[in-house]
Amino acid sequence: MAYIEIKNISKKFDTKTVLDNVSFEVKKGDIFGLLGPNGAGKSTLLNIMIGLLKADHGNIVIDNMTMEEQPGKIKAKLGVVPQDLALIEELNAIDNLMFFGSFYGLSTSVLKERVDESLKIIGLEDSAKKKVKTYSGGMKRRLNIAVALLHQPEIVIMDEPTVGVDPQSRNYIFDFIKKLNKEQNITFIYTSHYMEEIELLCNRLFIMDDGKQVSYGTKEEIKEIVSNKHQIHLTLNEITKEFTEALQQNKNIIAVEEIDNFLSITTKIEFEIDVLIKLVTKFDLKIKNLSVVDPTLEEVFLTLTGKKLRD
Repeated sequence: MAYIEIKNISKKFDTKTVLDNVSFEVKKGDIFGLLGPNGAGKSTLLNIMIGLLKADHGNIVIDNMTMEEQPGKIKAKLGVVPQDLALIEELNAIDNLMFFGSFYGLSTSVLKERVDESLKIIGLEDSAKKKVKTYSGGMKRRLNIAVALLHQPEIVIMDEPTVGVDPQSRNYIFDFIKKLNKEQNITFIYTSHYMEEIELLCNRLFIMDDGKQVSYGTKEEIKEIVSNKHQIHLTLNEITKEFTEALQQNKNIIAVEEIDNFLSITTKIEFEIDVLIKLVTKFDLKIKNLSVVDPTLEEVFLTLTGKKLRD
């Protein structure tokens, strides 16, 4: 059942159509990737989802409530991590969290508890009393995220949360997203220009370009849209002519190529790996390594949009 419904959202600025009848659903507990090249309309859509912009047509429905009719209740469910940092550099982490947390209407005692919890989650306990201006870019990003978590939202929208961060901070961000998603069933909507992050985190995706839907579904479904074949890499104790000829006779095998002492086998989607294993056994060979190489999301994105994500 859909938890978030984006229903036929359209938006124009002057005569330029920025969003053109965009629709998709997000299930509760999803880590949902929103992808598109620069200018695709992602930021406009996010601003409509959090109530900063009004759509010309369509509606946002969250937990059976519409943004149009119950914006206050919906916003209370949302935590927003903007792409641009929103911190007070002259204050330390604790004071930043206390200041921004005061806007959520939490009591002082509850807020102090939440501040302590947030600092622990993002790994900034030891630096909590240092001024933010002394922080690295990654530490600032982590603090920016903590601000969005203070009111314990059910949905966290993250717009490019790892821009300019160091590897340690990036790993912290990934770990706590997966932890909160697993332990608290928090739903995440995640945008990034780093496709490896989407591969690692997201279970479902919406790809857009020029304000329109390009593709929508699970990672596996989207990959299958652009590829009706698999690539299998097979290393054996030896490669025999009889074995390769037997492979080539299978109707679901498109090509067999020997590369640096292993076989690269291109198959149709219908090909079953058990057939390959039975052939290896039949010819009394031994498998040293076997891997199925699917197209990467980067390759899929380029095929669907004709652009690279970081163009």
